[in-house]
This record gives sequence, C-alpha cells and structure tokens, in this order.
Amino acid sequence: MSNNPFETALNSLFIASKYADIDPNVVEILSKPKRIFEFTIPFKMDNGDFRLFTAYRVHYNDALGPVKDGTRFAPDLDLDTVKALGLWMTIKHAVAGIPAGGGKGGIRVNPAELSEWELERLTRAYIRKLPLKGAWIDIPGADIGTSGKTQAWMLDEFEEIMGYHSPAAINDKPVEVNGTQGSAEATGTGAFYVTMQAIKDFGISSNASVAIQGFGTVGRMIASLLYKEGFKILAVSDIYGGVYSEAGLNIEKLVEHAEKTGSVINFQDAEPITNSELLELTCDILIPAAVQSVINMENVNNINARLIIECANGPVTHEAEKILEQKGKIIIPDVLTNCGSAIVCSFERIQGLTDDYWDLETVLQRLRERILKAYQETYQTAITKDISLRNAAWVNALVKLARAIKKRGWV
Repeated sequence: MSNNPFETALNSLFIASKYADIDPNVVEILSKPKRIFEFTIPFKMDNGDFRLFTAYRVHYNDALGPVKDGTRFAPDLDLDTVKALGLWMTIKHAVAGIPAGGGKGGIRVNPAELSEWELERLTRAYIRKLPLKGAWIDIPGADIGTSGKTQAWMLDEFEEIMGYHSPAAINDKPVEVNGTQGSAEATGTGAFYVTMQAIKDFGISSNASVAIQGFGTVGRMIASLLYKEGFKILAVSDIYGGVYSEAGLNIEKLVEHAEKTGSVINFQDAEPITNSELLELTCDILIPAAVQSVINMENVNNINARLIIECANGPVTHEAEKILEQKGKIIIPDVLTNCGSAIVCSFERIQGLTDDYWDLETVLQRLRERILKAYQETYQTAITKDISLRNAAWVNALVKLARAIKKRGWV
C-alpha cells in the first residue's frame, strides 16, 4: 500500500498503456521526466536570519509542445510530488487537446510564515535561478501557495532578466499585467461543466447532495455554481476543518464568512465536521478539491458517495480506486475534471503571443466547448472499450502522445 503520488500516476500510465496497446518504448519514455531541476535558494529573512530553501522544476514531457503550468509553494513539497504533477499535467494537456507538455515545480516553504516582502523576494529568486524558461520552453503557472500576485512578480522578474516584455512567459497572471479573463474561475468552472454533464449521463438528480473537501479557489467556485443550480451542499472543509448542515449550507453566506475569517470553521449556521468525516459522508457527489491521496486504503471502505469528482490532483490512490470500482462508484478523473485551468492557461498564452485579449464570455464559452469535447471523447472511449473513465482519459492522451513521440523519431 502506498500513498506516493508518483506511484499513483505511474499506475494509471501502465494500466492505460495496456488498454491502448502503446509501444513499450513510449511507455518507458513517459515513465520518467525529460528534465529534473533541483536547486537551493540561499535566503536572508527580514530579521536577518539565514535560510536555505529547496526548489524544484520538472519538464516531464514536451512531445506535444512547450511544457507549462503549476508552481507550488508548500512545506511538504518533494520531488515525487512534483514528478507526479508533471505527469498529470502532460496527460491533462493531451486529454484537452492542448499543444503543450507537462511542467510542474515549486519551493518547499510555508508561504503563510513569510512576510509579503519575503514572499516577493523568494518568488523572484525562484524565477532567477530557474533554467530553461520562457514562452516557447517552460511557462510557469500558479498552484497551491501561489496566486496572481506571485505570477505578476514572476513575470516582472523574467522580463527584467530578458530585457523585453513577454506576457506569454508566465501563466495565471492578473489581467492588469496581460493575464486572461477567467483565470481564477477556470478550474472550478470547468469542473462544474463536467459535473453537469456527468449527472445527466449517470442519472443523478440535479438537486443531489454534495460534499466538498477544499474551499480554496477551486472548491469555492464549484460550490457556488452548484449551489446556484439547486444542489444541496451538505459539507465543506478547508485545512482548518469543516462545516456540515443536514439541510444544506448557504454557500453565499459561507463564502462571505470564509473571506472575513480566513476559514469555513465556526460558520454559525452549521455543525463542525473533520476532513476525514466529510469524505465519509452519505451523499450523492463527493468532490475532493484539496490535495492528493486523501481517499486511500485507510478510508476507502467508508466512502459512500456514488459519484466522485476529482478536482484535486490524484485524490484517490490506485489501490483505493480498485475497491471503489468494485463497489460501482463512478470517478470522473482529475486529468479531465480539473483541466479547465490548463485550457485557460493555453488561452492566456495565445492572447499573450498575439496581443489579442478576449472578454470573459468568450473565455468561458471556449472553455466549455473544449472541456466538454474532452469529456465526450473520454466517455465514448470508456463505453467502447468498457473501461473506467480514468483509463479512458489516459488512453486518449497516450494515443496522442505516442503518435507525437514516434513522429519525432524518439523511438
């Protein structure tokens, strides 16, 4: 039994490659990152103390195009996590038909322990020390612990280094520095589009009960959209704990509470609930929107939801997924559900390269078209091959990657 995220990602690769009959040499290429950068950042804190931060960047595979996306600042970040995220990003881009490869990176740090000035200096240091970057090589985006603010600093530092403007070199930027409309909403909104289609395909009521683990940008967005559609949101949690209401939470009030206090806990119209209790609630739809490996062999037999929407990356371990499948649970996989951010990041790069910026309606319409096309392709492959949606998404991605790898002459 393992909750190692890279092992979880590799298991998906190996299983799907058999269903897709992928050349073993291609599988071997995809089982290892193309490039790994691990470096240290010497740093002087505001009070004069010295610290040495460990940083990473993985270029997992670039057969389909330049690598791009997430930069994570987290105290438990390690290389296996970064490798897993890089592989998942490679697959997401292929699933969504985006001409890009998978990149991921970050710093092992708790950003909550940094002052604003320390965070800015550390962010800029990361970009300075990062090799092989730019709009045609590697385009860092935001992830846990980073935001539009950090991405603006990254862009400014990159442009200072290069001596020219290059808005396409960094993703998830604010609109004021040539970012795209819809960036913050992308993952949650894309997941909402997928969820609405999935409930139709699997016969789930449009006023179904929902539990959401994670109330960051993604969890908050999908919670708000589902609430407006009439879904009963039974429980929501964040890193500090959760809240539950049998009658359903008022998400609009909960959002206001979380913005004022920094957490969902102590919401007056609800009872407290732990993250582990939330995962085991009796509900129609469970949405893990926090971190990886939260559904594992320790709790899998207590998972009651019929439909699991993976908004987080790798929230279900390989061993746990096998048990869930045997029980007839439906899992909409992460590489499909949360690829909305990857899609809109692709739009952001296009706009940055062309200086042609779109309005929010255009971004969301194109996001809806792109992600539902990916969903339908996944759904059809699952039916045709009689395999899970996860395997189907990976099969479709691996076929595209294998063709590109072979055309390039790598095997």
